[in-house]
Amino acid sequence: MNTPHKLNERTLADAWAELQAYSEQGNPLQADAYRVAFADPEFLLRRETRGLRIQLEMLKPEIEQHAQGIENTVVVFGSARFPAPETAQESLALARKTGDAAALALAEQHLRNSRYYDQARRFARLVAAYSKSRPLREQLFICTGGGPGIMEAANRGAHEIGMPNVGLNIALPHEQSSNPYVSPSLSFKFHYFAMRKMHFMMRAKALVAFPGGFGTLDELFEALALVQTRKARPVPILLFGSDYWKRLIDFDLLIEEGVIAPEDLKLFTYVNEPQDAWDAIKTFYEL
Repeated sequence: MNTPHKLNERTLADAWAELQAYSEQGNPLQADAYRVAFADPEFLLRRETRGLRIQLEMLKPEIEQHAQGIENTVVVFGSARFPAPETAQESLALARKTGDAAALALAEQHLRNSRYYDQARRFARLVAAYSKSRPLREQLFICTGGGPGIMEAANRGAHEIGMPNVGLNIALPHEQSSNPYVSPSLSFKFHYFAMRKMHFMMRAKALVAFPGGFGTLDELFEALALVQTRKARPVPILLFGSDYWKRLIDFDLLIEEGVIAPEDLKLFTYVNEPQDAWDAIKTFYEL
C-alpha cells in the first residue's frame, strides 16, 4: 500500500535543497504541482506570474540596499563601449602591428574616447573620497548600470577609494556580466528595464550622463521627463562633455518648435571636467 502524502512532508528546506541541486549540479526540475509555489521556477516564469516577477525585482534591490545603508546615490550613465586608456593603448599597438586599416581606425577611435573612461573614474573618486569621511546618512554612493565602459570606470573609481558602490545590471540577449569593481553585495541583475530605471531614480541625488548611445539616451530622457513633470524631485542632471551633447541634441530646436519651455533648459547643466561635475553637486546641496 502506498503511503499517502502528508501535508507537511515537503518543507521549504526540501524545496531549497532541490533548487540548489538544480543550480549547482544541473539536476533537472520536473513539473510538479506539489512543489511550493514560490520555490517553483516553472510556475514563476509563466506569463501569468509576470506581475509577481516585477514586484520581486522591485523588492530585492530595495531591501538589500536599505539593509546596507545605501540611501543616497550619484548615478553615472554612459557608453559601455569606451575602454580604459590602458586597454585602448594595447589595442592601438596591436592594430598597428596588423596593418589592418579598419582595425587601426577603430583603435584610434577607442583611444580618443578612452578619455571619458578616465574622467568618469576620476569623478567617482571625488564623490567616494568625500563620502568616506562622512556619517553613513550623509554618504553618496556611486551607482551605475554595472556593465563595462563608463559604468566600469565609475565603479572602479569608487572601489579604489574603498567605498561600496552599486551596479544595476540587465540581462541582455548577448552575454553580459557585472564589471569586477561593483561591490558584490550591491550587484543586482534585472530582467525588466522599467524596474531597473526606477531603481536608478529612487535613490539618486544626482545623475551624470557621459557620452553614450541609445541606452544612455533612454536613461537620460527618462530622468529629464520625470523631473520636468514633477514625478521626481529636482536633482542635478549633468551632461558630461558639452561638445558631444551639443552636437547630438539641439535643445534650442525643441524650444523653437514649442515642444519644451525655455525654463526646461535649467533641468540640466553641461560640464567638462570631473571637478566641475562634483562642484555642481556640492553647490546644489551646499555640501
